[in-house]
Amino acid sequence: MERYKNSLLPKLKKTRERSWLSRVSHIALQQSLNDLDQAYQNFFKSCKRELKGKPVKPPKFKKRRNAQSARFTTGGFKVRKNSVYIAKIGFIKTAWSRKLPSKPSSATVIKDLAGRYFVSFVVEIQPELLPQIGETCGIDLRIINVATFDDGQKVKAPKPLKKNLKRLRKRQKSLSCKQKGSNRREVARQKVAIHVGRRPKQHAKIKDTRTDFLHKLSTKVVKENQLIALEDLNVNGLIKNRKFSRAISDLGWREFTYCVHAARTDISRRKSREIRSRVSHYRPLEPTSQICSCCGEKGGKKELSVREWTCLWCSAIHDRDINAANNTLKVAGEGFWTRLPSANGARSLRGQSETLNGRGGLRKTTAKVAAADEASTPYSLRHGFANGDPYKKGRGEESPYRPGGEDVKSGSGAYRDFVNKWT
Repeated sequence: MERYKNSLLPKLKKTRERSWLSRVSHIALQQSLNDLDQAYQNFFKSCKRELKGKPVKPPKFKKRRNAQSARFTTGGFKVRKNSVYIAKIGFIKTAWSRKLPSKPSSATVIKDLAGRYFVSFVVEIQPELLPQIGETCGIDLRIINVATFDDGQKVKAPKPLKKNLKRLRKRQKSLSCKQKGSNRREVARQKVAIHVGRRPKQHAKIKDTRTDFLHKLSTKVVKENQLIALEDLNVNGLIKNRKFSRAISDLGWREFTYCVHAARTDISRRKSREIRSRVSHYRPLEPTSQICSCCGEKGGKKELSVREWTCLWCSAIHDRDINAANNTLKVAGEGFWTRLPSANGARSLRGQSETLNGRGGLRKTTAKVAAADEASTPYSLRHGFANGDPYKKGRGEESPYRPGGEDVKSGSGAYRDFVNKWT
């Protein structure tokens, strides 16, 4: 790849077919080749199973209408008070979302699907220690209220798709009636995806409203709690229900879980070696809304219209969502323990285990490898089939291998030696 950057790029710029490369900064071209090199390395390592996770596919060419990006290193950009200078482009007016804490080392110009341009900078920041918090919370995700906390707080979602569905249907219907390849179809596509003049953009507006709400909620949850208990929902299976698929997709349950982890990771960068927060997931074996959070007895299946119910054993009145959040905190947070500054040097969180090596603690058990000569009882002796085949017992047939080593039927030598040893 270095050969392409150092020798072939200057030659390609001088050719007639590739003369347009000279209009672009050489830094962006070199960075694109670096990204291509890294993508192929990841693909080949994935083929050799050297990378963990899902298999990596080979890189593809970017489509013109998809999201685009270009990265510039030092020398390819300059930051001014109200503008940013990009090589071969010039000064561009910017609206800053926040002040840069230090001098940036690289800048990435991004064009999203809605036709909007953003600049992302890489800067170095100093770590900041956050105060220790001993609070915990259990969160139950529902359709009516996107998040219900164990203390009774309920948060309603903005549901941007439901509010803009009528206008989106109208514009998508207009788009489907236009002839493919025509200028009018392109104008109709822009009305659906991006903004034209002062007209509101549809898909971009829906996405931005949902993302802004989820990021603010997740950041607040992570900053105010030490342990966050979430139920591990099978979202892929839930959206297959035709009645609730659109509502579940509009709420963004999976994106909320991702935002909680992202906010926790971003905050954990400003910590010392101690763990400041933890997100605990669990896949329930029993439905959380049917079990009483006071006595632990199961109250039975209930219709979705039943929002409150009374326990028959302890006579406690439960709100369906709050009861599920309490059960989520009890099960997912079981055994969690962390060190917090106190008089005796250690402190346990509210409602959690006080043992240092309890289940779910910070102690990790290593795998033990069995010895090569470790004895074990074979299946045939444990179940009394020493002189016969267990799969043919009761049908009057003999085992294909008899005691004494006589091989009646063809088979593997390892299995014959095993039978001769134990029979």
